[in-house]
Amino acid sequence: MMTLLFGFIFGALLQSAKLNRFDTISGMATLENYKVAKAIALAIGVGVILLNIEIGLGLASYHLKPLIMVGIVLGGLIFGTGMAILGYCPGTVMVSAGEGSLDAMVGILGGLAGGLFYTLILPSVSGILGPNVGTFSLFTALGSSPMIFYPVMVLCGLAFIAAAFVIHRLDKSPDKSWIIAGTGIAILNAFVFYYANRPIGASTSFPYLADNIFGAVNNNYFKQISEPGSWEVIFLAGSFLSGLVISLLRKDFKIRMIHDNWERYKGNNYGKRAFWAFFGGFILIFGARMAGGCTSGHIISGGMQLAASSLVFAAFVFAGLLLTGKFFYTRK
Repeated sequence: MMTLLFGFIFGALLQSAKLNRFDTISGMATLENYKVAKAIALAIGVGVILLNIEIGLGLASYHLKPLIMVGIVLGGLIFGTGMAILGYCPGTVMVSAGEGSLDAMVGILGGLAGGLFYTLILPSVSGILGPNVGTFSLFTALGSSPMIFYPVMVLCGLAFIAAAFVIHRLDKSPDKSWIIAGTGIAILNAFVFYYANRPIGASTSFPYLADNIFGAVNNNYFKQISEPGSWEVIFLAGSFLSGLVISLLRKDFKIRMIHDNWERYKGNNYGKRAFWAFFGGFILIFGARMAGGCTSGHIISGGMQLAASSLVFAAFVFAGLLLTGKFFYTRK
């Protein structure tokens, strides 16, 4: 029940700043909307300070992802490309589906297909995903010296927070809803670390569900993802409910396939949008699985831990996002 509630709160925070919307995320890809970057930087900055103090007090523990170079780099680029084309992340897509976005629902189907495909081909490609450089972070580098680690950690957190406000100043947008959303996501994630002994996440649920549906469960990968996948399914169910309930209460629930930004760049053909939504969802989840996580479970959760793998992943996700925005979203 608590996991469902966590997902609902997560979805509500995204909706409060419209971070789940196609126009917001695709707007980041075309450098017309910086709200996503601001919220992520703020969430990481606030989360760095909260989470590391929490762990230092013995109330939680680190959950670092290994730095598997090809998986992180190539997976990040593929994920960023899928994020730009689909216009959603693995978590935000569920919220928007709850709000009535048909393209988000098509993207979910694409994500399930991408998750299943990754499970099936993993034995053939696992050898090329490395090398595994190891699991390390600022704590593993400086943790043996608390007198050095904690001041440096706080400075890193403040640097991310400052970066968020610098971007906001350059953005020149009066909208400050991202401040509540970013801060709220950091607090929520820190509490999930404490309560559930795990970070928030979303992308593992896609191969977990698809593998169950199609019976692809007799493999080592499914065994690895069973526990986090089942948790994330419930978490995302809460996010979907949040999208549905809050949009109905706000009276902005709307069945739609084409969003303003898509129509401006790509037209209003439903079939074309459905094709690209499915394709975007497919490569979004495939890239996430290559890298071992997504926006929430890797960039934000890992960034809060100052994990090297997550910071490298974030850099390549934004590279893929911006490159795709430049070449995919071209006006006729």
